[in-house]
Amino acid sequence: MANISDQELTEISGYIREHYGVNLAAKRTLIEGRLGCYIKSKGFGSYGEYFEYAKKDPDGEEMSNMINRLTTNHTFFMRENNHFEFFAEKVLPWIETLSDGNDLRLWSAGCASGEEPYGLSIYIMEYSEKREKGRVGFDTTILASDISEKALAQAQEGIYSLENLNAMPENWLKKYFIELGGDMFRVKPELRKNVAFKKINLLEPYTVRKPFHTIFCRNVMIYFDTETRQELIEKFFNAMAPGGYLFIGHSESLTNFRHGLKYVQPSIYRKPLD
Repeated sequence: MANISDQELTEISGYIREHYGVNLAAKRTLIEGRLGCYIKSKGFGSYGEYFEYAKKDPDGEEMSNMINRLTTNHTFFMRENNHFEFFAEKVLPWIETLSDGNDLRLWSAGCASGEEPYGLSIYIMEYSEKREKGRVGFDTTILASDISEKALAQAQEGIYSLENLNAMPENWLKKYFIELGGDMFRVKPELRKNVAFKKINLLEPYTVRKPFHTIFCRNVMIYFDTETRQELIEKFFNAMAPGGYLFIGHSESLTNFRHGLKYVQPSIYRKPLD
């Protein structure tokens, strides 16, 4: 497949930016790597020809397919694991002190193929097991959202390779996953029941029925421009309960953005309690 032209790059990245907030203007190699062979296999002569076809597809399936290919990110279980440890050591004990301390509400924004929300579910279950006997367990709701339908379908299926689970403690692998053979594993139902998957475009309005105690949005904002990041930070702030925590990627920062969050440590912020 020929390389993408400057004009094609501008048109495709501009469309993705306008409709989904993802900035791919400097991602020529990514676009070529994820679309080139596919476009050629479909018989199109150029990226522009394929893009026009995707825009005109009446049921929107091809455009959805293109977005899935361009926005799905590789991830793995227990990525940036200090976040999970902080969540278990600091956030969960705080939530227990609240008047509705059994009601635990989390948002994994940009959950990709599900490793993050399932990882959070594990830490919650482990924490609950260690609490004093007789105490009521958490009523947990983890909203796991992504823009990619393909990633969400994989997340809901809950099947992962051993390579994807390399950072998982062996006892947790046996406890929370079913071995399928061929180095493939499926999450157990008790792990899945805490997670609700939903397609959400972070640029579009989303009504929050109850504010979240914690929002994980890691390694997502790096793909957005400054204006979109500002809007997203404000949206997260408004969606959080007082005292709630926001976790972002280690390579991300809220420096130079307007927000009312308090810095806790690198990549962790907290909404004031009052």
